[in-house]
Amino acid sequence: MMEKNIFLDIVEGKIPAEIVYQDDHCLAFRDISPKAPTHILVIPLKEIRTHADVTEEDCELLGRMQLAAAKIAKQEGLDGYRLIINCEESAGQTVPHLHLHVMGGRDFTWPPG
Repeated sequence: MMEKNIFLDIVEGKIPAEIVYQDDHCLAFRDISPKAPTHILVIPLKEIRTHADVTEEDCELLGRMQLAAAKIAKQEGLDGYRLIINCEESAGQTVPHLHLHVMGGRDFTWPPG
């Protein structure tokens, strides 16, 4: 069992979120501190602390997260978007629950910060 965090509280309905997508494997909601006009987080319902903790048995789940991101981008009318997974605090992960950022609605530069 992972340590309690805001994403688990959102999954359990203890904290409200603006949910934009949900299926049997993933939940997606708007980021409360957006870094782009569209900034949505896709999280697995399965508790996985960070990308470094995924296993072979998570392959299908990771694919489902990618498919959810594509559906969300289309639903949001994004013709271009960026997907980001930060792994561990040193890379910018602030919540210890695997999550995929779907960001769009503006031009992005490369390389990212």
